[in-house]
Amino acid sequence: MNTQFKKGVLELCVLSLLKQGDKYGYELADTVGKKIDISEGTIYPLLKRLRAEGYFEVYLKESTSGPARKYYKLTQKGKDMQAHLEAEWQEFTESVSTFIGGDGK
Repeated sequence: MNTQFKKGVLELCVLSLLKQGDKYGYELADTVGKKIDISEGTIYPLLKRLRAEGYFEVYLKESTSGPARKYYKLTQKGKDMQAHLEAEWQEFTESVSTFIGGDGK
């Protein structure tokens, strides 16, 4: 997949996954990585930036298989941003589909 495409949608993907429930960093990286070819190191700088922007908060939770894990939980600001980005994505993909689907004039 084109690198520019990936950069543009990773924020939406991460916020959408967190909308479904709290997740830890590796879980986010692994889930996104199964669908979009990214390195694990791509997600962590994004998580740091999104946290700094107030889109989610972080808490530690004990793990049965090692040290405590850092979980990410959406804030209301994060929920609002996810909804905004999703609406933009829907509008964008519908517009592009008119061209690639043969309906573009």
